[in-house]
Amino acid sequence: MRDARWISLYVLCIGMLMIVLDITVVNVALPSIQRDLGFAQSALAWVINAYLIAFAGLLLLSGRLGDLIGGKRIFLAGIGLFTASSFVCGIAGNSFVLVAARFVQGIGGAMASAVILAMIVTAFQDPRERARAIGVFSFTAAAGGSIGLLLGGAITQTVGWHWAFLVNVPLGIATIVVGQRVIVAPAGIGLREGADLIGALAITASLMLGVYAVVQIPQRGVSITILLYIALALALFVAFVIRQATARKPLVPLSLFRSRNIAAGNGMQALLSAGLFGFFFLDALYLRRTLNYGALETGLAFLPITVFSGALSLGWAEQLITFFGARRVLIAGSVLSAAGLAWLSFAPPAAGYFASTFPPMLLIGVGMGAAFPPLMLYGMSGTSEANAGVASGVLATSSEFGGAVGLAILATIASVGGFAWAFASATTCVVASIVIAATALQPDLALRSEDHDRNDDAEYAQDRDGSQSGAYGES
Repeated sequence: MRDARWISLYVLCIGMLMIVLDITVVNVALPSIQRDLGFAQSALAWVINAYLIAFAGLLLLSGRLGDLIGGKRIFLAGIGLFTASSFVCGIAGNSFVLVAARFVQGIGGAMASAVILAMIVTAFQDPRERARAIGVFSFTAAAGGSIGLLLGGAITQTVGWHWAFLVNVPLGIATIVVGQRVIVAPAGIGLREGADLIGALAITASLMLGVYAVVQIPQRGVSITILLYIALALALFVAFVIRQATARKPLVPLSLFRSRNIAAGNGMQALLSAGLFGFFFLDALYLRRTLNYGALETGLAFLPITVFSGALSLGWAEQLITFFGARRVLIAGSVLSAAGLAWLSFAPPAAGYFASTFPPMLLIGVGMGAAFPPLMLYGMSGTSEANAGVASGVLATSSEFGGAVGLAILATIASVGGFAWAFASATTCVVASIVIAATALQPDLALRSEDHDRNDDAEYAQDRDGSQSGAYGES
């Protein structure tokens, strides 16, 4: 059984790697896509935006559907849709077909990625095994971005941008075939337990409108139209919350957020994503425009993040969390990431890679590798099989929405005040997440898959007094 669970984990992580790689590979390929398909500069952003709107808008719904009809079904269906739309992207002969296929690709990516963490949490009940498994997943999610920059540069410069999409086809087919056989996941609790169609429409429309408004800011600025979209998105979100509080079978049980760890973990996830997603985008621009790096050189420049985050996530995450406690490791990793971003904000523009960029990348790589495994443990703590999917979807939505908002704000700051101010703003986001970790997260993290209603302070105190077998100790 243990072997089956670990094989299942690796298949899930391959699916996640496909999705993460695709985002950064496409970023690198954009100039070639624009040249070959005749995109106007203002329209080129829709190659990214179409995907992001569908992806961020459907994460929460996909996570809940995983609870209801089974995470394995949603994951495999998502990979299938992602693979088919990747093929269409690769053979697209005009801009309309590419953008439409990217929207469908975002739907498939949301379906697959929203349920992965939930399946990992429910499959690995032992605290140390769970920490190790989430370390593998964290490495995949965190390091995939920098690997994608390298892969994107290599593919674009050798065989052409079409293969940035077509490479997903054989990998996706293999993931589906193997995943059908080996993935271990609960069957689902049934649609009758949470088929809130009104709530689903409200939250999906809210998230899509919100992301649409945010991604327009770098190109259009903050206009009256953008503010109206944001206001409508907020109104739909409020309507969704009211609906969830009154519905007999809510899509997202609001009691989930009675857990201090889940609520604070999602806040941290949004802030860290805002700072670190922005960093990837801004530092790639800095390397291209200031140091005149090509696409392949830019990808190679990000390798320290891959190497050092991998060393922490894969080799040391479990030991560090067990020895020091989840909150201490999370804070230490976030502090290192903040220090790296702060370094970039003070680095001389023309100092060269090893003087201005390599040291902060080392700090950020170590920081990401240390911070993300315990953050995911906090964001999923106390969830049961019945709500793990929605908790995973909420955490993924926090990451994507935080990243979209952060990127829009930081890109605007960079265009007005320069890279130094943008990196300083990214540092502020990460520092704010550290404040949340220090003040809101509970020192002792219960990792057993129990009903979230037991995760209030009194229950935690009782659990610590009665047994230490299900928690990572931290004084």
